[in-house]
Amino acid sequence: MRTIIVGVGNRILGDDAVGVHVVNELKKHVNHPDVTIEEASTGGLNLVDLILGYDKAIIIDALKTEEEVEGEVKRITLDELSYIHSCNLHDSSFIEAVKIVEMIDKQLIPKEIIIIGVIVKKQPCEFKEGLSSKISASVLEAVRMTLVELNSVNPIQKNI
Repeated sequence: MRTIIVGVGNRILGDDAVGVHVVNELKKHVNHPDVTIEEASTGGLNLVDLILGYDKAIIIDALKTEEEVEGEVKRITLDELSYIHSCNLHDSSFIEAVKIVEMIDKQLIPKEIIIIGVIVKKQPCEFKEGLSSKISASVLEAVRMTLVELNSVNPIQKNI
């Protein structure tokens, strides 16, 4: 089963880069021919384009919510995400982009899309490199959750 793991975030926007930090740590633990690990600083159609043709996609990203505890790591299915339009009028949200591609050819979209989300409170994030202490402390939990998710379809050698 071909799986892609995509860490989403912008390295110069502080906690927004948590997905990138997680995939960089994952690269130390995953070496499997059916697993691709990528970074992305984009969303919508560009993000969907990265996952086309895979059987499973694991997206790791910062999630803004006031109801959850900052730094908490959550596993979310695509159906559990709320339908929110992108603020960018020239693109669509990830959910909208998936629905558009499904209308064209449902076979292109991975059969399973999982989001590993790290709860952040500040968004848009501040211009700075590096993660806050609360979000940095969540990176290993997000790595662990991703490895559990990955091991369900592609057994790998290492766990943390």
